[in-house]
Amino acid sequence: MKTLQSTLLLLLFVPLIKPAPPTQQDSRIIYDYGTDNFEEALFTQDYEDKYLDGKNIKEKETMIILDEKSLQLQNEESVTPSSTKKENDEMPTCLVCVCLSGSVYCEEVDIDVVPPLPKESAYLYARFNKIKKLTAKDFAEIPNLRRLDFTGNLIEDIEDGTFSKLSLLEELTLAENQLLKLPVLPPKLTLFNAKYNKIKSRGIKANTFKKLSNLSFLYLDHNALESVPPNLPESLRVIHLQFNNITSITDDTFCKANDTRYIRDRIEEIRLEGNPIILGKHPNSFICLKRLPVGSYF
Repeated sequence: MKTLQSTLLLLLFVPLIKPAPPTQQDSRIIYDYGTDNFEEALFTQDYEDKYLDGKNIKEKETMIILDEKSLQLQNEESVTPSSTKKENDEMPTCLVCVCLSGSVYCEEVDIDVVPPLPKESAYLYARFNKIKKLTAKDFAEIPNLRRLDFTGNLIEDIEDGTFSKLSLLEELTLAENQLLKLPVLPPKLTLFNAKYNKIKSRGIKANTFKKLSNLSFLYLDHNALESVPPNLPESLRVIHLQFNNITSITDDTFCKANDTRYIRDRIEEIRLEGNPIILGKHPNSFICLKRLPVGSYF
């Protein structure tokens, strides 16, 4: 009888029992699954902002949890794009020109000043633009430059200190500009090209070329020179002075008047055609050369 009563009481109370609510751990698991899409959206946006623009920045592997710490983490992440932009702003030239393995190509882009260069630049080709002046500030922080080419600009003036810090510069081309004089040149030049300018003899200082002991190629043709530049270095192999206004030459221009045994054996070519000088009137001026200059002898 007692057993029957207990059974009846149990049947009456069972419908009144409610299932226990999910534990806190279960709630967290459901919440984490709910944030999968949110994390994916953040990653996609961050990827487009940083990688599709060419900015290779390593992603931080961080679990995103929506609490007070996650808000702080998102604020830290938002700083990264601005700092990256600051780094790129330091080299805006590469957005206009082509930068490739230490070479910068800024040809025919209508720039009127020398653009800011990456510090590791070794070669700059800025041909056929509208640059009018070169200053010392243009290359002050680019000490590794080895070649500069400004062919076809509008350069009228070059400050004397422009190339003073370019101790590695080997080739300098200023052809087809508006120069009236030459600046102080860097000591390790092997090639200097300033043809098709308006340079006169008074625009070249007496010691401009004297200390350039590595200079092999000198191109000053199609200018307004009245005489051959003085103190040309022994290292020269090719000298182009054609189509100037050269009217005189001396026994010391290429040779040594007081040393008949002196031979200048490195010179391979001297061009003087297109000048008003008659080379045949100055036979002793070429006695040290293996080859006679090209020009008019009669």
